[in-house]
Amino acid sequence: MKWRIGIAVGCAVAMLFMGLPAAAGSTVLYDEESGETVEQLLAENATVWPTMTTPETTAGLEIHAKSAVLMDQGSGTILYEKNSREHLPIASVTKVMTLLLVMEAIDGGRLSWQETVTCSDRAASMGGSQIWLEPGEIMTVEELVKAAAVVSANDACTALAEHISGTLEAFVAAMNERAAQLGMQNTRFVDCSGLDDSGYSCAYDVALMSRELMTHPDIERFTTIWMDSLRGGESQLVNTNKLVRHYTGATGLKTGTTQQAGHCLAATAKREKTAFVAVVLGCDTTAHRFDGARALLDYGFSGFVSYTPPAEQLTVSAVPVLHGQAEQVKVEVETPASMLLKKGTDSQVTSSVELAADVQAPVEKGQVLGTWRLLLGDEVLGEYPIRAVQAVPAVTFRWAYAWLLSCLLA
Repeated sequence: MKWRIGIAVGCAVAMLFMGLPAAAGSTVLYDEESGETVEQLLAENATVWPTMTTPETTAGLEIHAKSAVLMDQGSGTILYEKNSREHLPIASVTKVMTLLLVMEAIDGGRLSWQETVTCSDRAASMGGSQIWLEPGEIMTVEELVKAAAVVSANDACTALAEHISGTLEAFVAAMNERAAQLGMQNTRFVDCSGLDDSGYSCAYDVALMSRELMTHPDIERFTTIWMDSLRGGESQLVNTNKLVRHYTGATGLKTGTTQQAGHCLAATAKREKTAFVAVVLGCDTTAHRFDGARALLDYGFSGFVSYTPPAEQLTVSAVPVLHGQAEQVKVEVETPASMLLKKGTDSQVTSSVELAADVQAPVEKGQVLGTWRLLLGDEVLGEYPIRAVQAVPAVTFRWAYAWLLSCLLA
């Protein structure tokens, strides 16, 4: 096999020091396009980043990136934007969409974690960051997802793409189709890895697909890995996303670097029930991308909280039915999506119900019989329809006769 030679022994010792078992003579793999050496990645300790001051408003944020976005993961609310729709190459951040299609195939039952994938000649020849797959080499879907998420392996992504769609071209077409479904209006994928800088996206679109990927909880098993291994320990993996190691609550997600794209990052983090997606594209240095993502995430967590109404507030009494084949109809409220509130205001949210005193039969299933409102002072945060759980037909002569007869015979 064409194993990468070089600093394997020294890195194995360093990884043992970090607490990760390393096989003798193992090869250390990482995203070599990140602009850093593996020694730099392994040498940093937990105090490498100084505490940042969080401004009270976005005007005080200094984000050294061509384009940036801070999005609430739950509601999709945008808290910060900088040239968020500008078309830019995004390098390996492209793999967010690749991983999304893989996760949708797994959760949809079309793919399984332990399913085996055979590497093609094309996948083995991709270049760039890779795990040095050989043509004909077999790995499981789980191993390839780990390789793609942790070390941004282009060969692993291509092998997965071909396995799912038959050809790389068919998979890229599926990527663009899914992007359109998500409302990513400023995106065009040309490959599954981001090697080709002729493709483009924008910070807002990257946030959309990152948010969608994080609706698949299993992906965090891979995007939160700092160091791991493949091939029975022969291949050691090191993640270039330093947030995974240093940022409290980090859940991922993906770095990307090419000469044309600059240093890019889609970062996700969650603390308690609040989660954010921070995207920075086109940074001049790797420090700028991590500092920018940290600043955005810090701003979100310091000032805002995700709020979902308690379930007990959703209980609504049944509505009497006039001239119906049932005396009343049960109703339900559409479960509100989470919303983003300023910290400290979530305890001040109240609700009000506007419900019909009664309803004339026939009643249709899903018929709107009222409105449930969430309020913060005089501000209406949301209005949600109260609907009939089932249909209630009107009384007919035949039904009345049958009902009377059943009462007499009871």
